[in-house]
Amino acid sequence: MKLSILMPVYNEERTLQRALDRVLAVDYGCDVELVVVNDGSVDGTAKILDAVTDPRVRREDHPANAGKGAAIRTAARLATGDYVIMCDADLEYSPEEIPALLAPVLAGESAVVYGTRSFGSHTAFSFWYVMGNKAVTMAANVLFDAWISDLETCFKLLPLDVYRLLDVRSVGFGMEAELTGKLLKAGVRPYEVPISYKARRREEGKKLTWRDGVEALWILARLRAGYRVPRALSEVLAARGA
Repeated sequence: MKLSILMPVYNEERTLQRALDRVLAVDYGCDVELVVVNDGSVDGTAKILDAVTDPRVRREDHPANAGKGAAIRTAARLATGDYVIMCDADLEYSPEEIPALLAPVLAGESAVVYGTRSFGSHTAFSFWYVMGNKAVTMAANVLFDAWISDLETCFKLLPLDVYRLLDVRSVGFGMEAELTGKLLKAGVRPYEVPISYKARRREEGKKLTWRDGVEALWILARLRAGYRVPRALSEVLAARGA
């Protein structure tokens, strides 16, 4: 098995080097590649990436900022692994916990695994951020008759062919809602693994806003009403027992 770690980067010079070092230092128990997409950064991000020599790292540059969803789409196109997982460069998530998400896959228990955050006083960006996340997650549960704990988590592990067949088109943070909504509509119930989380403050570069929450609700409603699961996706999910 080979794991492709997809890392979208936009103006993350403050944390990028540490993120790269930590991701590449983890023992995943399988082959791994790190696909980094520099999404039009205008700080020192490109210079940091220019110095990377690890052969496990693949890189692509967007000429202008296109959004997280667009960067992940580019990374997924370049990926060569059997499975993919998203990992931001802001260090809100711990790369060292990715093997815990791999464990259910390697044990044959699930093909789709989410890392679920437990928001505490020292890990929450703000009251409204946590409530917004819970509202969007609850909306998904109601709309798709499911029960998941954290729709907006960055740590989503799934087969590369499944991700490509989901054909996620949202260019911004709405990609999280689109990805999850399509999986739930297809009957997939992600296996959830508890993870830690350290939210950044706005002055530290936090980019998510209330507008992203509104967009997520609209995307979920639209998918519930009109998304038809492609036959090819259903066949792949059935073959994988997802």
